[in-house]
Amino acid sequence: MSNFDLKTKEEIAKMRDGGKIAASVLVKLAELSKPGITTAELDSEAEKMIHQAGAEPSFKGFSGYPAATCISINDEIVHGIPSTRVVKEGDLIGIDVGVFYKGFHTDTAITVGVGKILPEEEKLIFVTKASLETGIKAAKAGAHLGDIQAAIQEVIDRAGYGIIRDLTGHGVGRQLQEPPLIPNYGKRGTGPVLEEGMTIAIEPMVSLGDYRVEILPDGWTIASKDHSVTAHFEHTIAVTKNGAEILTV
Repeated sequence: MSNFDLKTKEEIAKMRDGGKIAASVLVKLAELSKPGITTAELDSEAEKMIHQAGAEPSFKGFSGYPAATCISINDEIVHGIPSTRVVKEGDLIGIDVGVFYKGFHTDTAITVGVGKILPEEEKLIFVTKASLETGIKAAKAGAHLGDIQAAIQEVIDRAGYGIIRDLTGHGVGRQLQEPPLIPNYGKRGTGPVLEEGMTIAIEPMVSLGDYRVEILPDGWTIASKDHSVTAHFEHTIAVTKNGAEILTV
């Protein structure tokens, strides 16, 4: 018997539908991320879109979290609470969305630059996204979880960036967070063997500086301890014998 909550093809189809909703929200919020908009306005648009699609925001109420999205800016890595904070030219915005649809959660995130950003920040976004894509390519039935972790780490290490070590990807499906935890570093050939029907959220989180983090006074927002700029990308995938299917597109 598997140690993981394996999903049937029918259940993965429901997650695929929910993932499409989450992906459409990210596209819209990326378009709206212009100077002058508040993070609360972005969150309100996300919640409206999720409800219009017949779904619920996964994050709202999870362990007491107050909003539909997590919107984290610059040195904030994850769990930024939307507020009256105004988005400015040159900001890097991490937008994290979870959708609960037909009994299943999907989870996805992007980082976007607002207007003109620094070349090193453009490279940070490129490398973080590339590390996610490389990690996804390593995911298939029979591979090890460490194969995904190592693939992500290799891309980030080549760029010389800090891999956030205290935060991980995770299983996702009936629950927003399920086993296994998926650090963004590791060794090939180690860890659990991936099985067909596993659904996992892979999410590299990367800093231009050090990997250490701190929790801000709101009790939710996690930022880089050295205040260096960060990026975060995430997809929910299903493991198949032929590779990974991205569900949040």
